[in-house]
Amino acid sequence: MATEPTAPAPSPHSTLSPVEREVQRIRALIEQGRFAEALAGAEAQIVHTPENRDFHYMRAVCLRYLQRVPEALAALERLERTHPGFSRLYQERGHCYVTLRDAPQAIEAYQKAVNRNPALTASWAKLEVLYRMTGKPEQAANAAAHLEVTGKLPAPVLTATGLLCDGDLAEAELTIRPYLMQHPTDVEAMRLLAKIALERDVVQDADVLLAAVLELAPDYAAARFDYARALLRRHKYAPALAELDKLLRTEPDNRVYRTTQATAFVGIGDHERALAQYRQLLEETPQNADLHLSVAHTLKTLGRTAEAIEEYHAAATARPGFGDAYWSLANLKTYRFADAEIETMRVHEASDDTRAEDRYHLCFALGKAYEDRAEYRTSFDYYERGNALKKAEGQYDPAFVERNTALQKEVCSRELFERRRGAGCPAPDPIFIVGLPRSGSTLLEQILASHSRVEGTMELAEIASYTVDLEGENRDASDRRYPRVLAELAPEELRRLGERYLADTRVYRSGRPFFIDKMPNNFRHIGFIHLILPNAKIIDARREPMACCFSNFKQLFASGQEFTYGLEDIARYYRTYVELMAHWDEVLPGRVLRVQHEQVVEDLDGSVRRILDYCGLEFEPGCLEFHRTERTVRTASSEQVRRPINREGLDQWRHYEPWLGPLREALGPLCGASEPLSLARPAR
Repeated sequence: MATEPTAPAPSPHSTLSPVEREVQRIRALIEQGRFAEALAGAEAQIVHTPENRDFHYMRAVCLRYLQRVPEALAALERLERTHPGFSRLYQERGHCYVTLRDAPQAIEAYQKAVNRNPALTASWAKLEVLYRMTGKPEQAANAAAHLEVTGKLPAPVLTATGLLCDGDLAEAELTIRPYLMQHPTDVEAMRLLAKIALERDVVQDADVLLAAVLELAPDYAAARFDYARALLRRHKYAPALAELDKLLRTEPDNRVYRTTQATAFVGIGDHERALAQYRQLLEETPQNADLHLSVAHTLKTLGRTAEAIEEYHAAATARPGFGDAYWSLANLKTYRFADAEIETMRVHEASDDTRAEDRYHLCFALGKAYEDRAEYRTSFDYYERGNALKKAEGQYDPAFVERNTALQKEVCSRELFERRRGAGCPAPDPIFIVGLPRSGSTLLEQILASHSRVEGTMELAEIASYTVDLEGENRDASDRRYPRVLAELAPEELRRLGERYLADTRVYRSGRPFFIDKMPNNFRHIGFIHLILPNAKIIDARREPMACCFSNFKQLFASGQEFTYGLEDIARYYRTYVELMAHWDEVLPGRVLRVQHEQVVEDLDGSVRRILDYCGLEFEPGCLEFHRTERTVRTASSEQVRRPINREGLDQWRHYEPWLGPLREALGPLCGASEPLSLARPAR
């Protein structure tokens, strides 16, 4: 008995795991019409790998062919709870409703399928028939047009599109690359490869590919939107806004464009405009949980905490179990959960139906909730569980960071800096605050931004972006072009890069002579910063190792900082940080001001005067009253720096000391170390 394929078959070039081989075996049974055998195989595998999407999907297919449609629908409902983005489950649901002769439900299911995956020709074909049957000729014609378009696509493009839409990135790339080599100007194939690159976070490749697509097809709106997304991912907010403006001139009511534009407004720091845009979108769809969350984040950044809390609650109401809404409340650091909220979070976190992303958000929120109640054992258990879940979805490699540190030390020598003395852009405008997250850097930023001559901006991505550009197309982790390329850059190129930095960051400034770039990870690039901006100020925000590392372990970051989701990984990262900062002190003596967080808390007046003296700024009393300064703050410490200085967080980690043996052991001799003030003072 012939049946339609259950999914595109994996590339023959793939190296199949035992689970993938079993998927292929069961798929072959279905295509041979041996549904009872296939069902038995799928159900056996679900016992061993309950998280596998394909076994649940194939079980539903078998149940439908065996005329057990209610069971098939129940299986699909379960699959939707764990893999809501999987397009074929909606197509299969449509097939089930066709079997039950329920046209409205079938239409709804097929529409969801093609909205997620426009390459599903079977869904378009069914929609055309169903629309004609139900007296909707315009919708039928639209479905037929889509079917015609997909029918004209080359088979590799169609197959790779389906694979991409369902998250099978490796197979999608293996399918489309050989085709593109034979057809290098096929804009659809180029765009598809760019979208794969975006999903794999190889954003520079996506940027280049999509720019080339628009050269060939400037009216291709979908490609232009993808290009805007790529620019946003590279933190190129102003160029992204320019692309979105072009799209909105043609489709001013497009909600996706408008939502993305609001995100870009946030990127350039125009939070009031972003808030107005989000609110307008929310008026049109008041039950949209994601929009409530975006509104709340923007209000928090603007310091309107009470309103933000209301919106976080609205997001949790609109989508029960919405982990990000609960974590965002916890991440205010000042919010305290009621008993009923904690019980609600516990129920959702323990449910088998909760998505992994919601689950780890809930774990971090529960960790903070129990911490606030001094129930530290329970709190640690949730923090530990949340970290394990978050780490499982990443691919952090501590050895790569350590190799990069060794390379920085090898390339960025005292001799290199002597040879390039006088190079770079001489402007003194930037003040870089570097270090690890949760090290007190937001406090230092708030102190400096309270000065009349200093602009507080945000964690700017320009320096990291330039290093990616310098890396070029090299993807060999064992032979990085950056930082080796620094030794090859001519003085005029260094000056050009410094001037580019000032130009690219101008969008974040409003006219003050100096501005702050608080990207903590820039400590890895101090050599590069010195070469292109020799007169910029650099402040190293340092915190006692146990306190800093455990504070990172408790924090769920919106993106990046993948080293924070394991105690040993955090300790190894902290060690490389200290090692690299010691190198900068050796080859660039006096260049970096080290500020110990504990010293700032104990002696605010002395610390502020020392920081201002290093930056060449006159003392202003407002820097001591930093908590009164009204400005946008986007980091996790936003609410804390809006209060006067306090000792509250200095020794918080000690409540968890019984469970931090692995961290202490991994830190080794650094544990408890804090550098004497005299060693941290720069040469004058």
